Amino acid sequence: MTRIFYYLGLIVEYFKNYMKTRLTYRADFWVEVISDLLFQATNFIFILVVFMHTDSLGGWSQNEVIFVYGFFMVPYAVFSCFVNMWNFSERYIVKGEMDRVLTRPAHHLFQIFLENIDPPALIGAVVGMVIMVISGGQLGLPFEWWTIPALIVLTLSAVAIYTGIYTALTSLSFYSDAPTGILPLMFNIQNYGRYPVTIYNRTIQILLTWVIPFAFVGIYPAALFLQREEMTSMALLTPVMGAIFLTIGLLAWNMGVRRYKGAGS
Repeated sequence: MTRIFYYLGLIVEYFKNYMKTRLTYRADFWVEVISDLLFQATNFIFILVVFMHTDSLGGWSQNEVIFVYGFFMVPYAVFSCFVNMWNFSERYIVKGEMDRVLTRPAHHLFQIFLENIDPPALIGAVVGMVIMVISGGQLGLPFEWWTIPALIVLTLSAVAIYTGIYTALTSLSFYSDAPTGILPLMFNIQNYGRYPVTIYNRTIQILLTWVIPFAFVGIYPAALFLQREEMTSMALLTPVMGAIFLTIGLLAWNMGVRRYKGAGS
């Protein structure tokens, strides 16, 4: 229990330091927030444009697809805030900052997460919730006793999937100083999870479900709230997939750390 409070205290302190640093240059802070909102608005407009030419997308109505997109934004925002490892190779391997991290008492991966937190990304979660409420109201979705607990569990499970996949890919940096180029590719692939998997061919459906399961960060968990009975079992499988891929990511990371010999080697 003491260890838990220790890590919670670290989270609070890093948030404080981040706000002190960023609010010194408030214009930069708000530019980042507005940029993120404009990016999300562009994706939202794209959905609206698509439905100007069709009444349904793979058997899903406009409001249902918008609801899925709203849910997709929530775990992605949480992930983007706490798991930001895009520059890991250059900063921690090439520049040798991994040596500093390994000499500190807190877990090395946890430290890296905290050193790269991005609180403005959480604005996306708020926007996603608003989208879900509005589209859900238009669909007449009921608010059940399990809605909030399920939202929390499925969101954390989706974050675990994100974290596991990207941690595993980032761990490849321990085997090569050069950036792999895989992360940008994976970033593009993850966007497929915000649309119904039924619009893709069978091969892509299998890929997004069992190989790189981004369908579990958007369409499948959202289907539970949309009362799509044909996907209920997949939605309930989301926590299992989260546990599996987070475990894979941590194992890959620990293997990479054991291989790391230091910046001077």
